[in-house]
Formats: sequence, structure tokens, C-alpha cells
Amino acid sequence: MLDKIDYIDGGEGLSADHAAFRASVHAGLSARQKTLECKYLYDEAGSELFDQICDLPEYYPTRTEIGILETNAAAIAESVGTGVEIIELGSGASIKTRILLSALDAPRRYIPVDISEEFVLSVAAGLSADYPHIAVEPVVADFMESFPLPDPTNASRLLFFPGSTIGNLHRSEAEVFLRDLRVRTGAKQFLIGVDLKKDKAVLEAAYDDAAGVTAEFNLNMLRRINRELGGTFDLAKFRHRAIYNETEGRVEMHMASLAEQTVRVGSRKYGFTEGETIHSENSYKYGLVEFEELATRAGWRRDQVWTDTNSLFAVFLLSVA
Repeated sequence: MLDKIDYIDGGEGLSADHAAFRASVHAGLSARQKTLECKYLYDEAGSELFDQICDLPEYYPTRTEIGILETNAAAIAESVGTGVEIIELGSGASIKTRILLSALDAPRRYIPVDISEEFVLSVAAGLSADYPHIAVEPVVADFMESFPLPDPTNASRLLFFPGSTIGNLHRSEAEVFLRDLRVRTGAKQFLIGVDLKKDKAVLEAAYDDAAGVTAEFNLNMLRRINRELGGTFDLAKFRHRAIYNETEGRVEMHMASLAEQTVRVGSRKYGFTEGETIHSENSYKYGLVEFEELATRAGWRRDQVWTDTNSLFAVFLLSVA
């Protein structure tokens, strides 16, 4: 069973998501430190590139988290219980979702929430065909904002947020986000992936691979601005950079201008000096106790935590405190 919920609003002839993208780009490029919101990395091309990143030898998070989920699938299912409905934030390529759906006892409904309509509908259609006993109801929306959900049933809700995407938020923002999700979704449990602190060389290699796929993924946002907002970015004049900021405990992705230049987006112009960067993504890393304390402040309690043998990554099962 496959139904779709979306949030299209045709104000000023633009969908709400397109208007929000335009406003975000203009605000970010007008700032002293130019920025672009990382959620806009994930158009259809960006989502496909990220799937390629997940298979790279340097990029440990995906295969490590998959290993944790596979190894502990029975324990996760026992801890979660029977007959839940799953709300997944960011549907991804569904590999981790399939591990979870296959392990859980009689899940009632699966609700993927993703900003990329084509991608989430494609993933949802595949899951609906392979799990016909589970109602699949995709929601096209930005899960960082308030989003619609299907009417609740008597099934307990489990939030599923794999992939360490929580690391894209500043720590204070992550706390607010976790608290808001608890309130607005009515979920009683939360299964979430968290990338752990580790050696700087391992982290920087994971975000700047030798094959250049992450660079292509990052620069694709400029291509998207050109296509959707009338931009004039010359991608050959920007270079991807990934830096681990040890003080902040985060990997930062930037696009550095290789020359002094002026770029137009729609009717507006933005000047760049040589070496000036656009800051496009943060990925915060956590210690186990550090993340548990953050979740506690947001109203969640740690029930279980599973890690790999090298302590690269963790999967937390939280419940409402």
C-alpha cells in the first residue's frame, strides 16, 4: 500500500520548497562567511552521488552502521517490540531500512520523510512492493521543519534516523531538534545513528576521497543553483575542501574560490575573493557519554547503545524519559 503526503504551496507561482531554496541561497551568500544549507545538497543527483560516497573505501560510516544493524538486528527487534510504525527521517537508499523492516516483529506502517520527492517516491515504491504487508506512506517534506504525518493509529511510533545526519546540526540545535521531534511526532522510541570522535586523518579522508566523489557531491549544489535559480557559478573555479575542526569536534565542508570573481544568482550578484569559501556542511562527532547527555537534556533516555569493534560509530535506542 503506497500513499504520498506532500506540502506543496504555490505562493507567488513557486512551490514552497523552491521559494525556500531561493531565500536560503540569497541569505547564505549575503553573509560574511558565505554558507549554503546542507539539506540542499540532496537533489536527485546529489542523492545519487551520496549513495556512491557510501560505497567508497574511505567512507566508513555507512558500512559500519550497516554492520552494527545486521549484527544486532535481533536485539534491536526485541528492544523495540511488536507492531510498531516507523518514521524514517531521510529515506536514503533503503539498505538500512530493509534490515530494520526485516528484523522487526509485525511492523504496521513505514513513513519515510524526505525533501527529495523523486527519490523518496522511488524508494517507497520499491519497499511497498517488497513488503506488501506493511503500509508505506511517504511524506515529501523537510524533516528539519514541521512536517505532516499520517493520522496516528494505536501502534507505537519508532523514529529511525540512521546515517549520523544528526551531526549536521550544531550541538545546541541538535538538542532542540531531538526535543521537538519527541513532541511533534508522538514517538515513544528513537533509533539513531551517531558518528563517534576519532583520528583526524580518518575523518578528513572520509569527507575528501581520492576518487573525488565527495567533491562532486559538494559542487553539485552550485550546479543545482545554476539550474534552478539562474546562477552563473563556474564549477571549475571552485574547489572542495574538508577540514576537521578539532576545537569544535566537527568536519567542515567548504567550496573555495580559486580566483577573484563575481557570480550572479537570479538578479543578484555576489563577489568572491581568491581563497574565500562557501561553508556547505558541518558533521559533528560525539563521544558516547556526550551524546547520551545531549539526548537526556532533550527528554530522551538511553535504553541501549550498540557499537562496532573499533568504536567508529554507534546506534542508540532512546525512549521517552
